[in-house]
Amino acid sequence: MIFRKVAKTFIFCTFEKIDIPGMLQSILIAFGIILTIVFITAIIISICEGEKKAVLILLFTAIILITPFFLLLVFPFFTTVSFLLAGIIFTLLILFILPLKGKLPEPTGAPVPGIDERTTMFSRRELKQDILRFNDYYKQHPEHKTPDDQFRKEPGLLSTQSRYAHTYGFASAKASFATVGYLAAGVTGHESMRKQNIDPDALTKYIKAWTKKLGALDTGITGLQDYHLYTVAGRGNRYGKIIFNNHRFAIAFTVEMDYKMMSAAPAVPTVMESAQKYLSSGAIAIQIAHFIRELGYEARAHIDANYELICPIVARDAGLGEIGRMGLLLTPKHGPRVRIAVVTTNIPLIKNQEKNNLSVLDFCNHCKKCVDVCPAQAIPKAGRRQISGNLRWQINSEACYTYWCLSGTDCGKCVVSCPYAHPDNLLHRVIRTGVSRNFIFRQVAVRLDDLFYGKKPKSKSYPGWIRSESESCL
Repeated sequence: MIFRKVAKTFIFCTFEKIDIPGMLQSILIAFGIILTIVFITAIIISICEGEKKAVLILLFTAIILITPFFLLLVFPFFTTVSFLLAGIIFTLLILFILPLKGKLPEPTGAPVPGIDERTTMFSRRELKQDILRFNDYYKQHPEHKTPDDQFRKEPGLLSTQSRYAHTYGFASAKASFATVGYLAAGVTGHESMRKQNIDPDALTKYIKAWTKKLGALDTGITGLQDYHLYTVAGRGNRYGKIIFNNHRFAIAFTVEMDYKMMSAAPAVPTVMESAQKYLSSGAIAIQIAHFIRELGYEARAHIDANYELICPIVARDAGLGEIGRMGLLLTPKHGPRVRIAVVTTNIPLIKNQEKNNLSVLDFCNHCKKCVDVCPAQAIPKAGRRQISGNLRWQINSEACYTYWCLSGTDCGKCVVSCPYAHPDNLLHRVIRTGVSRNFIFRQVAVRLDDLFYGKKPKSKSYPGWIRSESESCL
């Protein structure tokens, strides 16, 4: 009894001395300071990104939300308003960071094997160079003749007569593609006669670390499947050859395409950057393949114009992302703003544990920004459907490529407009974390991206070092 009385007396006296209203005001002011730091950080990042609209919206929102907390210093009666505002903000924050996966979409699944590379647009555009192939192909695929005639009416990719023709820029892109062509001799080769003893785990870690050192973003390893492979080659002197690849593993990796260059889409910087990253990824793939052959094992690099397989599907199975609405690999950190290359091999490796990032697909279900910005209207607005055995979206590749031939570039509007394609900085990392964890946040994030960046983001100006066409010809 004596102890209980002493405890009650101590608690009463302690709380009697505490200025609870004053403490609450201090807490609210501290909350306001934290909120200010958050907004200042977001504003600075948006300034660095050159997003004027986002800066203005953040500044206006900051003034509205932060002002009541600092008015407490002069007008104590703002305590109630600030307390309610802090409660709303804190509740929303908790709601958005809770791990609420919601009902996620079904995985894409594995497609039915049997894709002939000759049916792809990159193969069909080469047909005019060989009249025998031309006649034979359209005899077998008459349904492709009319849409292909449309893209052949346009000036063509990197044509001086195209809409975004640029003397220096197009010459730069052609130089990159030509250099990729010089790499072709290294996609295959003879392995060393001295086969090394391999520790699969150690080698896997080494290859992943080395590809990163060489410039790759992410690297994954999967078992090579029959549905990864084309059945028949369709490019260059490989045209019409049956593809046979008995390798056990596929090493897939991504390289980043520069955000500022891509932001000028669909103008010349995009095709310059795209071509350069085909070259960068190709060079890394050639090095990895040669490295493996030096260890005494078979390896083949799959690079631009020399693919035996479908890179996005391999990369998806290697855990690097999902196939998005625009038909490209959608990575969690850089969205579709990447290029992919693959090395297949028989050297013992450790496969990535399969992981489907279904939150990416769920976000894609809600977001249709790529649909809205596509100049060719080639991206489907409807949901996924069963195509060749798997659940996915399918773009109108003929419409897409026809626009390329009109513009002279490989466009890229869908790539850079994707919310996942924003620069990988603190602000967007926080947002991507929320998107991956919480289904409510995913839906809100779609609307916020439209608000801050526009439902149809405008093309940005060229980087300063790329002069305009009038200047480049002086």
